[in-house]
Amino acid sequence: MLPRHVIVVGAGAAGVTAALRAAQAGARVTLLNAHPRVGLKILMSGGTRCNVTHREVTERDFHGGSPNVVRRVLRAFTPEQTRRWFEEELGVALKLEESGKYFPVSDDAQTVLDALLAACERAGVALRSGARVVRLVRAGDAWRAGVQHVRGSVEFGEGVAPAGQSSWPLPAVEPEEWLEADAVVLASGGLSFPRTGSDGTGYALALALGHTLVPTVPALTPLVAVDPLCHSAQGVTLETELALWVDGRVAERVTGSLLFAHFGVTGPAALDLSRHWHGAEGHARRVTMSFLPGLSLEAIEREWVAYAEANPRRGARTWLGERLPERIADVLTSESGLGGAAMSQVPRERRSKLLRGLLERDLGVTGTLGYEKAEVTAGVVLLAEVDASTLESLVAPGLWLCGEILDVEGRLGGFNFQWSWSSGTVAGRAAAT
Repeated sequence: MLPRHVIVVGAGAAGVTAALRAAQAGARVTLLNAHPRVGLKILMSGGTRCNVTHREVTERDFHGGSPNVVRRVLRAFTPEQTRRWFEEELGVALKLEESGKYFPVSDDAQTVLDALLAACERAGVALRSGARVVRLVRAGDAWRAGVQHVRGSVEFGEGVAPAGQSSWPLPAVEPEEWLEADAVVLASGGLSFPRTGSDGTGYALALALGHTLVPTVPALTPLVAVDPLCHSAQGVTLETELALWVDGRVAERVTGSLLFAHFGVTGPAALDLSRHWHGAEGHARRVTMSFLPGLSLEAIEREWVAYAEANPRRGARTWLGERLPERIADVLTSESGLGGAAMSQVPRERRSKLLRGLLERDLGVTGTLGYEKAEVTAGVVLLAEVDASTLESLVAPGLWLCGEILDVEGRLGGFNFQWSWSSGTVAGRAAAT
């Protein structure tokens, strides 16, 4: 009896994992990647260092579909199993950083990609790059995958839709080749970094088979802002708390590192807030930041008074400089108009205005850098339409879905990779049987 043939569409983190697991379970596996180069997003991740997972990962670190389903998938292949897999099976030594993130000791994403592809080769996975699946058709109990051959340098991204679109046409090309399979794993990713091959074709395939698409928005993408600090403090990093205000009320708070850039702000706090900014489209939105996260106005006022009493001749610039980066302290002092005035001589009204600005400074956010710089896509295939135990489609039996194409996206810090390893493992093993 011939082994079961599984086609995996997409050779990103989830797809490579699914292909490897299916092959290890005894299936004959063909792994198809649209872009001529494999693993581009893996190579780009974590500043090219590849943050493979986090010390602690739970369903609370994700947005999108049912937390119960996410928890079930994560338990099927846990972060601890991921770490052992990388170190003991793939031969990639990992290191834990203070942030809770795990990186390869090499600090090189190429180490991770090479290990994954080598494991696939050892398991007998047939990898074909430049093979873009443009049709999926049920053929009785089997499948036919229509493939377009992508040759040389190609520009992906023409299929990217505006935020909120939930209908996708199939590519207007005819397949050049048809492949037969017993099962298909769809791991074609989202829309982030479209030039890597994430052009929405996987959405069209899922939709054509009857799946429901949750409207998509970019996630983990930098915020565009017009605050003068973006120019004067460009390159400065600090710990902060960002608040998203929707229709006059705080809808979301995110704490973490923030980096001022010429276009606005980036870093973990800004990236984590971006999906919420897009999710509130159509409402009055603004983003404020606290330079002193965790402190209340009352606490800062007490600190000011105590400092002024102990140092009556010192000015606001000195006090700010002991708490904030120098360039930011300079800008805030200039904006306040206090100059060299002693803290003890600052009127209460002007003091309160300065201190409120430390806790709720409006960054003047006007948008984001969108899919071009997004690390993941929020939305896509409705999680309720797959089996919670196997990730097999409840709409098109014989089709499995994993990774970013499902309506699950995590916060920054290795959580999305963990979802890829976990969901790829579940889908690949199930598809092989």
